[in-house]
Amino acid sequence: SGPIKQIVKNAGLEGAVVVRKILASKDKAFGYNAEKEEYGNLIESGVIDPTKVTRSALQNALSIASILLTSDCLITDIPKKEDAMMPPGGGMPPGGMGGMGGMGGMGGMGGMGGMPGMM
Repeated sequence: SGPIKQIVKNAGLEGAVVVRKILASKDKAFGYNAEKEEYGNLIESGVIDPTKVTRSALQNALSIASILLTSDCLITDIPKKEDAMMPPGGGMPPGGMGGMGGMGGMGGMGGMGGMPGMM
């Protein structure tokens, strides 16, 4: 119902109302012709031509197949392997920054060792 809602919206109508009316019909070819602004059988009115769609798809597939069969070579892109990414954090050594000199003893505690009651 997505494409019909967009077509109807582009025609200036409410998509949900049109979709509800189309779904209520028992006719599988019933739909809304936005160009003529009317409901009806879309195959009879020429909006949908299933044989033309099928014929076009077969012609296109045959065209590509014949090109591949008559080609002497085929060029394609080979995906490149990605380089190993830098670890997040901007290059800090594992384990953090360590102790801050002159602030006391505990290595990874950043100065907590010199505070009273922390030793």
